[in-house]
Amino acid sequence: MSRIGKKPVALPQGVSATISGQRIEVKGPKGTRSFTATDDIDLIQEDGAVVVKPRGTSKRARQQWGMARSMVANLVTGVSTGFKKDLELVGVGYRAAMQGSDLKLSLGYSHDVIFTVPAGVSVSSPKPTEIVVEGIDEQQVGQVAANIREWRSPEPYKGKGIRYKDEYIFRKEGKKK
Repeated sequence: MSRIGKKPVALPQGVSATISGQRIEVKGPKGTRSFTATDDIDLIQEDGAVVVKPRGTSKRARQQWGMARSMVANLVTGVSTGFKKDLELVGVGYRAAMQGSDLKLSLGYSHDVIFTVPAGVSVSSPKPTEIVVEGIDEQQVGQVAANIREWRSPEPYKGKGIRYKDEYIFRKEGKKK
């Protein structure tokens, strides 16, 4: 039995779900998202919540059960509150600034890095050493944050680079004479 799959996904105020066959469409104040479940899963809407149930006891049905419930929960969270990733730049001269709809990064290279923000995600830089990535799709928000971080991932000796807000960087000791 899936512990995650057993829990119904509550629909908060202002969020509505429409189920047609294996497809669920969730509308909320931030936008609309949809997900198509496999044939091993039943999606049922009852009492202001979405319930996910397996169609059988096969291994595949049990695998898809918890995953489908998590996907529906992410849809509801995305359209109601959205997802957010905070990045911080650590290093002398490392700066970030919005330039129109692009993110301009000064990361110690001989040139500035211009990162084009994809549609569906908003990126802002409230301080020169902070970047905030927001959107309604958790996967896309995480991927954009990872792509930004990839330009200068944190190094273990001085901790310089782009890191997630609460990320712990394992520090190494330098060479001894």
